Amino acid sequence: MDNKILIIDNYDSFTYNLVHLVNEIGLKCDVWRNDQFNIDDVAVYDKIILSPGPGIPSEAGLLLEVIAKYAPTKSIFGVCLGQQAIAEVFGGTLYNLKQPMHGIATPITVTDEQERLFTGLPHQFKVGRYHSWVVDEKSIPDVLTVTAIDEVDNSAMALRHKNYDVRGVQFHPESILTEFGKEMMQNWLGTYPSKNGNLADANKIVYN
Repeated sequence: MDNKILIIDNYDSFTYNLVHLVNEIGLKCDVWRNDQFNIDDVAVYDKIILSPGPGIPSEAGLLLEVIAKYAPTKSIFGVCLGQQAIAEVFGGTLYNLKQPMHGIATPITVTDEQERLFTGLPHQFKVGRYHSWVVDEKSIPDVLTVTAIDEVDNSAMALRHKNYDVRGVQFHPESILTEFGKEMMQNWLGTYPSKNGNLADANKIVYN
């Protein structure tokens, strides 16, 4: 049975780039605005994408509530604001960058070789960044682990939960500035062939 995919739209122009990316992979998804649904209705979905968006997570409708309620049982992937929201739900904090990153490509380094988002990808590559807030690396709780960092300031460019199928990226995989964006989405969706020819299937990942 195909996974049902939901994208929570945080009123961002990049949301439909994410939709296009999912469609390009050959899958369908539904899109709900972050303040225009009943939180219990999310239960029918298997995978949830949290879109980028303006402002901070507390201003983004039901975004924080969705993560808090469904993190133990759903596969969740947060992009930009989505990653920030994941961090906040589990006890992290944000800080405002002195110099916002808007439409800038910077190199990141993968720090967790077991992170399935980066299966089959280089250790370092460039990503597109559009944000003025970032997770404070000093505040990241023990239940989260950083999986990629910015090469210049060591800020968290990707993270995942140690026990739940929950992960996020600070950059935009759907941006033309990001290398391997489609491959990362395929890895998360379980449709990207691994080196041995098998799919990088999320269902094969064991969470303790």
